[in-house]
Amino acid sequence: MLRIGLTGGIGAGKSMVARRLVELGATLVDADAIAREVVEPGSPGLAEVAAAFGADVLDADGALDRPKLGSIVFGDPAARQRLNGILHPLIGRRTAELVRAAAPDAIVVQDIPLLVEGGMGAAFGLVVVVHAAVDERIRRLVTDRGMTAEDARARIDAQADEPARRAAADVWLDNTGTPEAVRAEVDRLWRDRLVPFEANLRLDRPRPPMPPRLVEPDPGWPAEYERLAARIRAAVGEWPARVEHIGSTAVPGLPAKDVLDIQLGVRSLADDEAGERDALRAAGFTRYPGIVADTPKPADPDPAHWRKRLYVSADPGRPVNLHVREVGSPGYRYALLFRDWLRADPAARAEYLAAKRKVEQAHWEDQDTAGYAEAKEPWFDAALPLAERWATTSGWRIVLSYEPAQPSGSDSPKV
Repeated sequence: MLRIGLTGGIGAGKSMVARRLVELGATLVDADAIAREVVEPGSPGLAEVAAAFGADVLDADGALDRPKLGSIVFGDPAARQRLNGILHPLIGRRTAELVRAAAPDAIVVQDIPLLVEGGMGAAFGLVVVVHAAVDERIRRLVTDRGMTAEDARARIDAQADEPARRAAADVWLDNTGTPEAVRAEVDRLWRDRLVPFEANLRLDRPRPPMPPRLVEPDPGWPAEYERLAARIRAAVGEWPARVEHIGSTAVPGLPAKDVLDIQLGVRSLADDEAGERDALRAAGFTRYPGIVADTPKPADPDPAHWRKRLYVSADPGRPVNLHVREVGSPGYRYALLFRDWLRADPAARAEYLAAKRKVEQAHWEDQDTAGYAEAKEPWFDAALPLAERWATTSGWRIVLSYEPAQPSGSDSPKV
């Protein structure tokens, strides 16, 4: 099963996108519909609301008088918190029931208007945000819902702004134009990304290696990492030590293959491997079988010290390598040392880029990803003493504790 979070501001056209996804085969779980369901006449939820806010919030037929309730809670944060305390657990339980009832191969789309405001993105394998320009949203709300322009703008201003939604979005669907245009985008998303994503997860099928092609640094890499790291932390809970952005995409300004490398530090590779695998699958990752050996370095040639488990993203739209290593192992330290050294030393970055360019040219025609990685090893071996010298002179160290990592974009060598 693949769970997708769908959201968008009022008037952006999220419901139209949801309908099209259902037509294509998705299972829809609609938060607004559930919120209405849990306060239907005769329901325990409605009884709780009436007990908390008085019988005046019921109409003559015993149904919830939504405008009356809204007038009570809209300008009163304490009242709104009391209402949320009643409704949110009911909505959460009903949502969980519907998700559990979906087929094992389902693509479950959870339509959640306040997904960004509630910080819920980490619970989903992918977050899709539907966007439209503010003026177009106001026009739609006035034309289709009979609002005044002032009321429409007030509703829009009360929700998350565009930068917050962009930070949460794995997929950004611009619905400012025609319905036909956004439907075509939804169809492509379904065909090219969602369907293969679900199949990769269900079949535990790793994606093919990316070809050895360098691209210019993408300013969006750090934000993509942050979304993925939040997903990993939410999925695995308390047992990992740290989640870190490593590799070339973690070094600002450095061209790299468009593959994010993430390191998950754990206490021991002997810990609950099955639980780890299930948790990371929920976060969108599939496992390469067995224990993968990092290449031993001259300073510590014992292969037993250079072990990891390797996962890759099942999402064909965002290649990711997830390296699970023991905290304090040589491989764990090595990944952080090289990242921080390259961040701090412009000359080292330039030399590494030159080495990568040379290897890329040698392996571009045959698309030999394994050969590309192996051919860089001599440079790493020669550079290790320089990185160690930098660590000594700068005071760089890693703290072997189970605390949150420093932000991925920090220039400080101390963590």
